Amino acid sequence: MTESTPGTSDGTYRPHETTAHFGPEFAAQLAALEAGVSPEEQDVIAALPSGSALLIVRRGPNTGARFLLDADVTVAGRHPEADIFLDDVTVSRKHAAFLRTARQFAVRDLGSLNGTFMGGERIDETVPLVDGCEVQVGKYHLTFYASRADLAAGA
Repeated sequence: MTESTPGTSDGTYRPHETTAHFGPEFAAQLAALEAGVSPEEQDVIAALPSGSALLIVRRGPNTGARFLLDADVTVAGRHPEADIFLDDVTVSRKHAAFLRTARQFAVRDLGSLNGTFMGGERIDETVPLVDGCEVQVGKYHLTFYASRADLAAGA
């Protein structure tokens, strides 16, 4: 009769077969990598202070560009004095506004010709932004990332 080793069915010890346990932080990093977020972008997102957020251009002109949202109203458009300058003919001069209320963010179209889209659907009113959602302004596809401090607080 053989003596059974805990965790094996046939009683043999296999040191190369171990179980690894990963915490929620690792799961979040893995999800971010699957979503196309580089390690550098992960660090930037992790460093966002409470009450701020980040937009990263994922498709369109200036792919990879980052825009910090840290004001109550941030206007995106083709006008050179827009808070977020998006230089393309598909973008209106004052195209969309990103609005902050406490630690929550929303987006509103400002009567643009080509519209503002969230998750592929045209928006006609102010729509709350959710971490990881995509906002399209003209040819620009921007992904929204909320402050991790605010997400942890359940804001």
